[in-house]
Amino acid sequence: MSGSATPTPMTSHRCGPLSGIADVPGDKSISHRSLILGAMAVGETRISGLLEGEDVLDTAKAMQAFGAKVTNHGDGHWSVHGVGVGGFAEPDNVIDCGNSGTGVRLIMGAMATCPISVTFTGDASLNKRPMARVTDPLALFGAQSVGRSGGRLPMTIVGAADPVPVRYEVPVPSAQVKSAVLLAGLNAPGKTVVVEQEATRDHSERMLAGFGAEITVEDTDEGRVITLTGRPELKPQVIEVPRDPSSAAFPVCAALIVPGSDVLVPGIGLNPTRAGLFTTLRDMGADLTYENERIEGGEPVADLRARYSPNMKGFVVPPERAASMIDEYPILSVVAAHASGQTMMAGVKELRVKESDRIDAMAVGLRACGVTVDEAEDWWAVTGLGPEGVPGGAICESHLDHRIAMSFMVLGMAAQNPVTVDDGSPIATSFPIFTPLMAALGAKLDTQT
Repeated sequence: MSGSATPTPMTSHRCGPLSGIADVPGDKSISHRSLILGAMAVGETRISGLLEGEDVLDTAKAMQAFGAKVTNHGDGHWSVHGVGVGGFAEPDNVIDCGNSGTGVRLIMGAMATCPISVTFTGDASLNKRPMARVTDPLALFGAQSVGRSGGRLPMTIVGAADPVPVRYEVPVPSAQVKSAVLLAGLNAPGKTVVVEQEATRDHSERMLAGFGAEITVEDTDEGRVITLTGRPELKPQVIEVPRDPSSAAFPVCAALIVPGSDVLVPGIGLNPTRAGLFTTLRDMGADLTYENERIEGGEPVADLRARYSPNMKGFVVPPERAASMIDEYPILSVVAAHASGQTMMAGVKELRVKESDRIDAMAVGLRACGVTVDEAEDWWAVTGLGPEGVPGGAICESHLDHRIAMSFMVLGMAAQNPVTVDDGSPIATSFPIFTPLMAALGAKLDTQT
C-alpha cells in the first residue's frame, strides 16, 4: 500500500543544470496488463522490463492469489504461468490493490465473469475513489457488487456464473472502464462491444490481439467501436515492456525548466493515445526532440532529448487531447508556471477523481509557491511567471498521490526557494527509483526519515 504509516516529508532545492541519461522504469499500464493477460493465457508468458513499483507488485500478488504462478526472476524479468480464460480460482484472502486504480478496476473486470467471489480493498486514497463506473457495466454481464456507500472500497464482487455478452457505450473517456469491460468479455460467450466517443489509451486492444484474441476496432459515426469475441484460448507471449511515458514526464519537464539542462530519456513508449504531453510541450516551444524512433512490441518508441527552454509560451491545450495525457496535467502545470502567459487546460474533470483531486491539489500548492491558478469543475488555468521562475518556499500536500508529490519535487528544482511535500512515500507506487534517478542527473532532494 502506498504511503507509510508515518509520513515521509521530502524537500527539493534549486539545483544546477540537469544532465545525463534518465533510464526510467517500465510502463505501468502495460505492466499491469501483461500480468493480467499472462494469468488468463494457457502456458508461460515471459515479461522483461516490468515496472516493479508497488502498484504493479500488488497486481502480481493478485494474479498469484487467483491461481496463476507468478515468478520474479530478477532485474525486471518475470514469468506468469496462466490458468486460462475463466480459470481464476477464488482467493483465500482479500485482494489489496494499494494505491492502484488501474490495478483494481482491471482485476475486477478480469474476474467478473468467473463464478467466484472476491473482496477488494486499497489504501486510504484508493478507498475514496468511485468504483461504480466499473461495477455498473460489469453488472450487465451478471456480476454483483456490494461496497461502501458511493460505490467505494472495500467491496465484494460476485462473478457471473452464466455471463452474457454486452454492448456498452463508455460515458466518459476512461481506458480503465473500457479495459475492464473487455477483460470481462473474454469469458462471456458471443461478442462484447465497447463504444467510446473519444479514443483512450489502446494498450488493452493491442495486447489482446497479441495474445490471440479476436478483436476489431472500427471508427464509425457513433464513435470508436471495439468488438471482442469471447472465450478464446489466449496464447502466452514474450513481452518487452517499453519505458513509461508518464514517468519520463518528470525528468523531461525538469530539464525544460532548470537552466542549462540537457537530459536524454531513452526507450520511451510514444503510443499516440499516451503522448499528448510531449505534443503539448512542443506546442509551447519546448526544446524536446525524438531520436532513434522505432517500433518495439507493436508500440512506437523513441529516445527523448529535453533541453532547457526559457522561451516557452502559454498554450490552450485542446480538450480532445485530455485522454492522451490525463495523468500528466500535474507536471504540465509546473512547466506552465515557467512559461510566459496563461496555459488553459479544459475537459479535465477526470482529474477530480484520480488518486486525489489533482486540480485542487496542484492549485493549492502552486498558489502557495507564488503562482496564479484559476479553476472550475472541468478546467484550470496557470499563469506563468516566465524564465525568472517561481518563488517557491511552501510546504505542499501530496494527498497520498505519487504524481502530485513528484510534480512539486520538480517545481523545487527550479524555484527560488525550496519546495517541500508533506509525504513523498507514495512515489514508490509508480516510480520507485525517482529520487536516485533525479539525484544522478543533478537534482538536490532531501528525504526526512
